[in-house]
Amino acid sequence: MSSVRARRGEETPGWLRGERAPRWLRVLPVALLLVLGFADMLIPSHFRLGFFLTVLPPLAALAHGPLVTALLGAGVLAVASPVTPGWQAARGDLLPLVIAAAISVLLAWVRSRRDARLVHIGTVAEVSQLAVLPPLPALVGGVRCAGRYRAAHRGALVSGDLYDVRQGPWGVRAVVADVEGHDLTAVSTVSALLGAFREAVLDDADLTAVAARLDRRLVVDSAAVEHAELFATAVLLEFPADGKSVHVVSCGHPPPLLLREGTATELSLDPAPPLGLGLTDLAAPAVTVLPLRPGDRLLAHTDGVTEARDARGDFYPLAARLSAMVTTEPAPEEELGTLAEAVLADLARFAHGGVEDDVALLLLEPGNG
Repeated sequence: MSSVRARRGEETPGWLRGERAPRWLRVLPVALLLVLGFADMLIPSHFRLGFFLTVLPPLAALAHGPLVTALLGAGVLAVASPVTPGWQAARGDLLPLVIAAAISVLLAWVRSRRDARLVHIGTVAEVSQLAVLPPLPALVGGVRCAGRYRAAHRGALVSGDLYDVRQGPWGVRAVVADVEGHDLTAVSTVSALLGAFREAVLDDADLTAVAARLDRRLVVDSAAVEHAELFATAVLLEFPADGKSVHVVSCGHPPPLLLREGTATELSLDPAPPLGLGLTDLAAPAVTVLPLRPGDRLLAHTDGVTEARDARGDFYPLAARLSAMVTTEPAPEEELGTLAEAVLADLARFAHGGVEDDVALLLLEPGNG
């Protein structure tokens, strides 16, 4: 799963978010026990180390399971016993240590069970989300692809944005969309839209019909829920088999960028209303046909990219900064992913206070026949 997170721009979870405790924390209780045991042989007998020893079992419970915690608690008692002359005094000094060790073992047991359950839940959640939005192949038909995704909610793989690339009878089709919201309802809508798009790739002969199918899917789903207002912006792209042009439909979505000869320019499109309003039956969205040259690449994205702001409140200038990243040479397929990751890294550096919206990037390069 970590490799999938890396491909989508997700941060690797740290110790405080469910990963194993770092090595220094696992070693620290044992090291302190040895230091205190050695110190006990050097300091005068009237000094008491019990106060310092008491913190070691809880520290072990923080990093280890119940067995290791119990063994370290036994070690603490072994070190503490000789420092107290006489049984009555020893009982008074050892009792807090015994209680601390017992409570620490209980806490370690509870924490271990909780961590195991969290790992199981996290694995099921990641598998479920990957079933909704699986990793994108590097090559679909004659089109090289690279997609990167970063959800607004930390730890999520899928939220309100989506992308997909599929081959069908009429060429290779791609979609990038932004669903309203970021919660589980948005994930359900993402799943419904992806299912409708994958059917449309096989059944619908033109992009206007694909847009109509996605629009109808949201209208029907919204009608089934009282007061639901499901809508999404989307851009649809179609690459015919010859790879010499691209057909583009925008439904209220930011236009893709054309990367040509080291310059990124925003496509001029005639946008239609967002999906989910039931308007595609009244007015079919316009299809823009763009001739392509060898080495042309297209970057489709969601508004989480262009609406990110810096400390001065300025929006992220995607076209200008992308132009500084690209080269004039056609990119091998592995460099598409590198460029997408560079955009995400640059966006993270630019955004003041972090990127607060879902971000989806889809780079496409046709084979041009």
